[in-house]
Order: sequence, then C-alpha cells, then structure tokens
Amino acid sequence: MERIEHRACFGGWQDVWQHESTVLGCAMRVGVYLPPQAADARCPVLYWLSGLTCTEQNFITKAGAQRYAAEHGIILVAPDTSPRGPGVADADGYDLGLGAGFYVNATQAPWSTHYRMHDYVADELPALVEARFPASDARAISGHSMGGHGALVVALRHPGRYRSVSAFAPIVAPSQVPWGRKAFAAYLGDDVEAWRAYDACELVGTARERLPLRVDQGGADEFLAEQLRPDLLRAACERAGHPLDLRVHPGYDHSYYFIASFVGEHIAHHAAALRDGSGSGTAR
Repeated sequence: MERIEHRACFGGWQDVWQHESTVLGCAMRVGVYLPPQAADARCPVLYWLSGLTCTEQNFITKAGAQRYAAEHGIILVAPDTSPRGPGVADADGYDLGLGAGFYVNATQAPWSTHYRMHDYVADELPALVEARFPASDARAISGHSMGGHGALVVALRHPGRYRSVSAFAPIVAPSQVPWGRKAFAAYLGDDVEAWRAYDACELVGTARERLPLRVDQGGADEFLAEQLRPDLLRAACERAGHPLDLRVHPGYDHSYYFIASFVGEHIAHHAAALRDGSGSGTAR
C-alpha cells in the first residue's frame, strides 16, 4: 500500500492509501482514519460505503465523522465507489459505470472484468485493513444512498461478519426502482432472479441472523418517493420479523448536511455494538 495523503485530525490521522486490488484488477484508493487510541491498541473498524458519483473523498471531507471516531476509538475505512483506471468500463450518465459500482459482482460484459465491488468490500478490503493497520476483527458497516444499499446487502449476505449495520437514505429495493433496475440490468443481466441477491428487501426474508437494521431518512429527500422507498423495507421487515429502526427526519434532504447532522448518533450506535457485541443479532 502507498500512502498518498496524511493529515492530523482530532488527535489521530486521516490518511488516504492506494493499493492494487486483485479482485477489481485496478488501483484503488481508500480513506483510513486512525483514532488516537490506535497508537496503543487494536481498534474496531467501521466501513463506510459512499453513494453515486462519490470517491473516498466525500465522506472523509464532508461528514465530520472523525470527531466521533476519535471519541469512541473506531477506525473509519471509506473506499472508493467503483473500480477506476485505464481499461475500466464506463457509460454515459452518473448512475452507471465509474462512481456507480452498486456494490455487486457484475456478471455481464464489459462490466464483469472489473466491477466486483461486493467481493472487494466484503473480503479483500477487510483482509487488507486487518493485516496492515492496528485493526481488530470487530467490524461494523454503514453507508449512504447507493452505499446504504451496499451496507445493508453486504451485512445481510454475510451473517456473523459485522457487529452492526446502519444506512443513511439507502436504496432499499433496487430491483423496484429506476436507479437499481438500470444498474442491475447492465451489471447482472435481464434475469431478475439474479437481482434478488443484491436487494435488501429480498434478503431480509431469508436472512440467517436478525442483525438489527438502523436506517435514517430525510423527510425532504428529493429521491425519497421514486428511488429510495423506505416503506418497502419496513414492509419486508415486518413480514420477516426482522428488527428495523427506521427514523424519518422532517426537513432533511439527501445531502451531506443530513449525514453530518446524524453521523455522531450512528457512530455511537456502532460503538456500543463493537464494544460488547450486542448488535450481532440472533440466528434464525
């Protein structure tokens, strides 16, 4: 790994690292915040998955999360949202291709060569982090919008891997909304059965542990009615008996002003689970 940014922040260090990804077949950048506690001991890790058009920079520069991570002694890991570089497929528009990996393992050409963000987030990145940094194997995961979708899906597909999961304004039913249908058709093909493996509303019905889902949604979010549809997640969780803490905040939109307003609460939520394991849920 090559460190390309290094800045003091709330007693710790906000770094950006670049590494060659075997899974994605390209160089990847990832933001890593080491709290002051990491100088003396291994710390738990909160993985953050960003949304459409983002890189590793959006969260580390806009959310203000380092302050709370320093308070609770949590390492923050924020990867890029897609593979990038020469030869990596792209498309017109902001919602497919670069910056829009959707955290799936693509099966269709030309995307399947590089777009395997699910395996990168779930397997390669944690292995790298736990080998390179003073990180324990206590993990949590969170994200925003497309990244909120990714966080929910990764946690639901890997029971026992994460102590807690949360999301800001996630795309909870990508199989049923325009953003998801466009991406899934391109990355996974026309067989809608293949889409179910990356749809949180589908996965809660067969989840093998009851890991509580924490979701915060802005009531004035411009994408609420057409793209996000938290009502579908509520209904799916009620049918499955899966624990869901869904909070809708009047007046808040889809921006990082919304994330910055509540990220401290999310980190405190994860800190409690990472500390004592109480958020790990029960097996079905």
